Amino acid sequence: MDHYAVFGNPIKHSKSPFIHTLFATQTAQQMVYNAIEAPLDDFKGTLDVFFAGQGKGCNITVPFKEQAFKYAQQLTERATLAGAVNTLKLTDDGLIIGDNTDGAGLVLDLKNNHVTLKNARILLLGAGGAARGVCGPLLAEMPKQLVIANRTHSKAQTLAATFTPVGEITACKFEQLSGHFDLIINSTSASLDGKIPPISPDLIHPETAVYDMMYSAQATAFNSWAKEQGSRLVIDGLGMLVGQAAESFAIWRAIKPSAKQVLNELRHNLAL
Repeated sequence: MDHYAVFGNPIKHSKSPFIHTLFATQTAQQMVYNAIEAPLDDFKGTLDVFFAGQGKGCNITVPFKEQAFKYAQQLTERATLAGAVNTLKLTDDGLIIGDNTDGAGLVLDLKNNHVTLKNARILLLGAGGAARGVCGPLLAEMPKQLVIANRTHSKAQTLAATFTPVGEITACKFEQLSGHFDLIINSTSASLDGKIPPISPDLIHPETAVYDMMYSAQATAFNSWAKEQGSRLVIDGLGMLVGQAAESFAIWRAIKPSAKQVLNELRHNLAL
């Protein structure tokens, strides 16, 4: 039987085995998916053992996405742009292909929530790996403008420069932000600590959709704050998690599962 897994450290909290097991049942695929905690000093060795056995593909999470980028023998365009890999696939020819499905998962979830991206003015908070992974897919939707804001301005500038050939993208400091945005995406992990990125409440308008890549049983700190400022729609990152998993599953098994059904079950379990 084909084996799949998610590699990370730590990894016990991962919901990927739950998600992919449901995908396999839903699509009648004969496969096994589990979580593997790779040693911080031997990620490559752990992957080598996995692929030398019955491993056909895997997901990669913190802190190994950059190492997976180097491990892959061939990279997709979106993985190359992201500079990180969250999906590896072993082909029938023995080639290991690296891909990044994070941005596709975000775009899928935004569309499922009826958020219009074409010609939209989008603000992306943060300039780390999470932000880098979604810039390409967001720009592919042809927004009017994508603005990256980060505490360290130079980091935002570097990220914007990477994607300038792809679309209309600029960088600025948090305190320089002004005007109206159709969509604000928080890619920082501030919500995990109950904190809010230092942006003005004036950026939130009733017609502004707000997306926090973090998720929890209750509304995240950022989404709660945005709701208080009058945002019409706040969305957490659980749908992105399921969406990127569905994209990975399709890469491995050549069949696209229904993300909506699994998201509903995951949301229900999270509330228990």
